[in-house]
Amino acid sequence: MFQAIIVALVVFLTVGGQELLGFTMIGRPIVIAPLIGLLLGDMSTGLLVGAALETVFMGVVNIGGASSAEPGLAAALATAFAIQMGGRVEVAIALAVPLGIIGLQIKTILYVLVVGPFAARFDRLAAAGDATGIKKLHFGLWGLQWFLYALIPFFALLVGSKATQKVLEMIPEVILHGLSIAGGLLPAVGMAMLMKILWDNNVSVYYFLGFLIIAYFKVPLIAVAVMAVIIAIVVAQGDISKMKLEKEIAKKLSGSGAVDSSGMTTSQLENEAFFS
Repeated sequence: MFQAIIVALVVFLTVGGQELLGFTMIGRPIVIAPLIGLLLGDMSTGLLVGAALETVFMGVVNIGGASSAEPGLAAALATAFAIQMGGRVEVAIALAVPLGIIGLQIKTILYVLVVGPFAARFDRLAAAGDATGIKKLHFGLWGLQWFLYALIPFFALLVGSKATQKVLEMIPEVILHGLSIAGGLLPAVGMAMLMKILWDNNVSVYYFLGFLIIAYFKVPLIAVAVMAVIIAIVVAQGDISKMKLEKEIAKKLSGSGAVDSSGMTTSQLENEAFFS
């Protein structure tokens, strides 16, 4: 009962809070899983599940009808199940993906059934200029919707944890081993999805540089992150200098074509602006 209440409360405050406060990232696995691990007394499992699932769902952005999974619910249930199963992180991660897909469908249904019918009432309150009524209705619907959503992990752990444990005990070891392998591969799939979205040949050299530093020189991830920040600052400073230079050249060339009033060519103006 205690674990079910804790997980439900975390889902309500993080996943629901993200919907209320905006794109705060508090509904991401890297936040939810360690928080649940801390509250349930197994921080290490929470960190492992959170890091792995954040890698899986890093490229997942649900916008309008282009939706795929709900990372928050998946992270919460996966962490709780992993702790209950004695640290079977890989199995929990493999179960997290279908849980995330189901969670998103339930969230969409709640949007339609709980919030949808009140759309006309919002219009009437807006037409009447009743700002107080809009606020009350907005926060009331938010609380009702995410209370109902938080019941999913509550009953999943209250009723389903023992059943899940019994089902897992009935599964042959070879299948559990397969789930463990799949759970280990899922972070690589998540990174591949993210790279497919963000890949740019102009910056690909930094990816290979990072791979080289970690794989061959065994540099810790924190040190690589600091290097990345330094590189980003240097590149940003170069871009800012380039923008300033282009503005200076544009001012000198405005209304004069390739040669300004002093008779200097574009190349000469660039050299003058660069060395000035």
